Amino acid sequence: MPIVYDELLALDIPVREVNYSDRETMLYALSVGMGQDPMDLAELPFVFEKSLKALPSLSTVICWDDSWTPRTGINYVMVVHGEQRITIHKPLPASGRVKAKVRIKDVFDKGAGKGAIMLVENTITDATSGEKLVTLLSSTFARGDGGFGGPVRKPEDLPPKPHAIPDRKPDAGVTLKTQPNQALFYRLCGDRNPLHAEPAFAEAAGFPRPILHGLCTYGIAVRAVVKAVCDHDPSRIADINARFTAPVFPGETIHTEIWRDGNIVSFRARLMERDVVVLDHGRVELRD
Repeated sequence: MPIVYDELLALDIPVREVNYSDRETMLYALSVGMGQDPMDLAELPFVFEKSLKALPSLSTVICWDDSWTPRTGINYVMVVHGEQRITIHKPLPASGRVKAKVRIKDVFDKGAGKGAIMLVENTITDATSGEKLVTLLSSTFARGDGGFGGPVRKPEDLPPKPHAIPDRKPDAGVTLKTQPNQALFYRLCGDRNPLHAEPAFAEAAGFPRPILHGLCTYGIAVRAVVKAVCDHDPSRIADINARFTAPVFPGETIHTEIWRDGNIVSFRARLMERDVVVLDHGRVELRD
């Protein structure tokens, strides 16, 4: 079924209200590899309920819900995650009750046979006070859905160019090895796509074995930035954005290259084993 632009933008996705506890916060930190060294006192507050801290990227999973996606009409067998941005209005508490309002912000037609780009916005607020906590903006590349038409675009209406990585050696780097069962842990945070667990499904999708969730790779890179730039203080991060460029197989080693320019941090993540960039054009804005 081809995309109908006006209907897609008018799609009503109900508000979702969620309680999350220290259990979900610690599970997420464990699922992106924290706590592997039981003597690492810097990571312990992310995986132990005493003085518990939440990684900023926890916001990508606490209200996870993809039950509305079949209503878009998009061929989700042909869909890949393009970019993910997290704007943090107020640092997430380690537990709480939140509301999530998802809307399709826009869809860009790249042309017949070239696919489409869908922008999805998720606004997370405190369920009691109504205070805005986080805004998530993700781009989805729908490879099988181009050629539907849509409005004529002005240059200012097009998605912005990706953040440019500095043309110099990185100022820091963090190497983190994923575990062979990393995806099996991460899928307990919400995204249970069999692509990340079932070998036969992964093979049908064109992969020799299950791949790691892109947002798990993203969380590992955020973890690296929190370690290298923020001295493990996640409240210093105001905004995170990165583009997904290649899949990771659980068990591979991710090296995150980091550049610091005032309150702007650039980052790029590559695999040590295959020398493949898996996240690019990463940008983090720090609070003063």
